[in-house]
Amino acid sequence: MAEILSPAGSPEALQAALRCGCDAIYVGGRSFSARANAANFSDSELADAVRLCHERGVKLYLAINTVILDSQLDECMRAVGYAAKIGVDALITQDLCLVEIVRKCCPQLEIHASTQMTLHTKNGVQTAGELGFSRAVLSRELPEAVIAELSQLGIETEIFVHGALCMSVSGQCYMSALIGSRSANRGLCAQACRLAVSAVKGQHRYDLSLKDMSLLDVMPRVLATGAASLKIEGRMKRPEYAAKATDSAYKACLGLDPDMDGLAAVFSRGGFTKGYFEARTGAEMFGRRDREDAAVSASVLPQLHELYRSEFKRDIVRFALTVRQGSAVRLVVTDTHGNSFSASGDAPQTAQNKGLSAEQVEKQLKKLGDTIYEYGGCECDIGDMLYVSPAQINALRRQVCEGLDAVRAAANDRSVPFEYADITGFEGGCECEQSKIRIEISSLKQLENIDLRDIEFVIMPLEMCKNADFASLGEKLMAALPRFTFDEENVITRLKVLKERGLRHILAANLAHIKIGRELGLTVHGGFGLNVTNSVAARVLGELGASDITASFELKAAQIRALKKPVPVGYIGYGRLPAMLTVNCPIRQAVGCGRCEKRLYDPTGRELAVRCSKGEGYVEILNSDLLFTADKTADFKGAAFVQLCFDGESAQQAADIVRAYKYGEKANIDNITRGLYYRGII
Repeated sequence: MAEILSPAGSPEALQAALRCGCDAIYVGGRSFSARANAANFSDSELADAVRLCHERGVKLYLAINTVILDSQLDECMRAVGYAAKIGVDALITQDLCLVEIVRKCCPQLEIHASTQMTLHTKNGVQTAGELGFSRAVLSRELPEAVIAELSQLGIETEIFVHGALCMSVSGQCYMSALIGSRSANRGLCAQACRLAVSAVKGQHRYDLSLKDMSLLDVMPRVLATGAASLKIEGRMKRPEYAAKATDSAYKACLGLDPDMDGLAAVFSRGGFTKGYFEARTGAEMFGRRDREDAAVSASVLPQLHELYRSEFKRDIVRFALTVRQGSAVRLVVTDTHGNSFSASGDAPQTAQNKGLSAEQVEKQLKKLGDTIYEYGGCECDIGDMLYVSPAQINALRRQVCEGLDAVRAAANDRSVPFEYADITGFEGGCECEQSKIRIEISSLKQLENIDLRDIEFVIMPLEMCKNADFASLGEKLMAALPRFTFDEENVITRLKVLKERGLRHILAANLAHIKIGRELGLTVHGGFGLNVTNSVAARVLGELGASDITASFELKAAQIRALKKPVPVGYIGYGRLPAMLTVNCPIRQAVGCGRCEKRLYDPTGRELAVRCSKGEGYVEILNSDLLFTADKTADFKGAAFVQLCFDGESAQQAADIVRAYKYGEKANIDNITRGLYYRGII
């Protein structure tokens, strides 16, 4: 049976989930949590949480799932060391520096690949296994059949079955950072997608807000996929939410009908959707939380306390009581796993009228009350005409049950040795005197006025490559692989055809692409979607097969300059930065493809360009302002390359931009931005 994995953003929510039948809980510490605004757990609270979970046979996973900066590597290592010491069952992470920390400092500690790593294909999941992850948390956008396929690859899979849906693919949303420096990849998403954004100019709509998902009413189908863990989203939610969602998931796994109306009452955005799971994207998936939803929630919260007023019974215990003349009374308790604990009390008294009976003993031992145990019987060895008071039996019962709690916690202890290691003691000599220019084009016409002698690589979408002039481009051609796909084999087939024609380079948007390129004998270049924010992650990717890396555009210029660069590192210097990658097109669901203007509008008058992947199955929502850094190249000293991303530019505009970067000229463009290279992220 798959585990029910519940969220806990606070100790109160942890208690609520534990008392409603979860098999595992995921929490965040005070640092490096992708839900930084949750209450989260102090070190002492985290140790208590591990103990409470392990007493109950429940696993506890710690999310250290933000991207990490070079300046935070020591702090991150200390956090991992503490997790190893207190015995968390696994770490959930997206940053590959954690792979290196665990590999060198505590290789026995399990790591789970966060959904922020955008794992959604066979090669992506297998690469996670190659890196040492024991579990892959799959992207939320996957349909039932794909989940089933990926769950047969020899590495555990974890899927979301209830909770909020982001409009963007997890790990690929930069909207909050670009608007207000609050990075989703750092746990501080401002949820800009929940605000009014319209696919129809002049209309007040919410075309980036999805309903919450819930698969609890199709649980037999969910279980049939073979996913090892069923995850409930919600570390920002109240304890009542954790209780209701956990209780509903538990009952659904038993084959009972979940209370969907009750779930909607406690929290929803106009109802629930199964759109991605059933491969039915469109308008049905969109919704928002209004005043009526909030009012209903407020009315049902008090009654939800009843769900977690009492302990969830975790095991059946048997007792053995020995009462003999002249010897201390002895009580032993044993659970179904063979854990036991004994306690002794005062010697029995001589009975005045009638000796102690097994029935009297059983009456007291059944009073297990608010413990995690159910009564399973008692074996009594009682001498003739001996008396033990009910109070003494009750005291022994409490003592052995508390002792058994501690024995069970020790039996489930997952603490592992941790030895500090130098993870940055590697050469970082891939510094360059001058950044070479790479251009990413959206139309072959954009090449007409560009002197290719000034260009290191011409990057174009994989589908466009079939129309490329291989004779003129030669080794300069680089294929940008689809950032999200449901048909990886088709991507590989197209790459093989292009390789026969002379393709030698690919741009990897995620881990799967590195494995694909390596196995096809192509040179792999790491794209921005890998979210590299520290030198160690760059090194791990280099060892995996990336020949160079595009640094995250959430870094400051000074931070990029300071990276050790174990492989060559470049940056995106021009273009409309992708704010979101989404599998559900906000324009198609609103007006249809035939009326698409490739624009979204917010109430302030800002326009967000929308770029269609033309058959690949996703769209990109672009920032309203153009990133321009040609006059700031000195601030990126040591970078191997600068990537210029052309979307709707004409051939002449593209050529002018290339010239500006060649000579370090200032912009002659309206509405430019320096992105996050100077203001940074929180």
